Amino acid sequence: MTSETTSQATSPSGTRPTPEQIRRAPKVLLHDHLDGGLRPGTIVDLAAATGYDKLPETDPDKLGIWFREAADSGSLERYLETFAHTCAVMQTREALVRVAAECAEDLAEDGVVYAEVRYAPEQHLEAGLTLEQVVEAVNEGFREGERRARANGHRIRVGALLTAMRHAARALEIAELANRYRDTGVVGFDIAGAEAGFPPTRHLDAFEYLKRENNHFTIHAGEAFGLPSIWQALQWCGADRLGHGVRIIDDIEIAEDGTVTLGRLASYVRDKRIPLEMCPTSNLQTAAATSYEEHPIGLLRKLHFRATVNTDNRLMSGTSMSLEFEHLVKAFGYSLDDMQWFTVNAMKSAFIPFDERLAMISDVIKPGYAELKSEWLFRQTATGSA
Repeated sequence: MTSETTSQATSPSGTRPTPEQIRRAPKVLLHDHLDGGLRPGTIVDLAAATGYDKLPETDPDKLGIWFREAADSGSLERYLETFAHTCAVMQTREALVRVAAECAEDLAEDGVVYAEVRYAPEQHLEAGLTLEQVVEAVNEGFREGERRARANGHRIRVGALLTAMRHAARALEIAELANRYRDTGVVGFDIAGAEAGFPPTRHLDAFEYLKRENNHFTIHAGEAFGLPSIWQALQWCGADRLGHGVRIIDDIEIAEDGTVTLGRLASYVRDKRIPLEMCPTSNLQTAAATSYEEHPIGLLRKLHFRATVNTDNRLMSGTSMSLEFEHLVKAFGYSLDDMQWFTVNAMKSAFIPFDERLAMISDVIKPGYAELKSEWLFRQTATGSA
């Protein structure tokens, strides 16, 4: 057990970034689902092109509202229905290329300079595509999106994470697929789906294979099921990162005098610098947190866990990386320094080679934040408020 004291530290209000500064700041995204980030207009277009007639709305604006309301409804069945619609229109090569390209474009427009976007190839086979054709189409789309972003004055690099569904029995097959494409756009592996009743230990053969191949993987854990899910992901499976990991807070106690005591698992996660892919808005929707102000990310930041900020499902949550940071700036008084801390954490935790991560931090992230801080200081000096 580890005990220490902490206090709620906030930045002076004058140092808080504006929404425009947040949008311009270089950001790194590690947890984003491809089928959870489609543009509503694209869903309508693809549904018409493929003859899919089950959309609840055909007006893009109304459809976007429907997705957000369904995700906020508190009904698991209605929430899962949202993904049934997006996956239904992502069954052809053309659709996958378009969705992936638009994903890269949208993230770049929001100031994301590096992203790892995950999807489950097994969910895109209904029109006859093979697993390999799915991966190649998505990779093609990401490269096209990167090119479009450059043409619009933005830079972004997107890596794919191949996801296996925890309730299915194809994890080893998907892990082998991720390994075959690891040098052509795929940077790692993931498992997703309901945690309760489907522990990661059901897929030990996949994780053992990836470890033998020296490949990277993350595991959705500690979102709904709690500490046992985190423990299994780390100690039985050997996950490099935790998808969400928000329930690690259950192993941290705060006394009335402010003394914080970390349990053995929480201490292990912090000591080993295990990255937590935290998704504040999504966590509110799934009741893993009650409000932005009460989200565990605030305490985990103060305790220097390797916390990162992510979107999860941009369509269903009506969010973006900029909006996620806006919420945290408002809730915790975060400054540009705090944003840079989260961003460097994420880049350190990415599944690309060390030298490439270091280059992104040194050549893109730190200079980007330095420029924003200089602009802020110049304005403060010019107005006499520095």
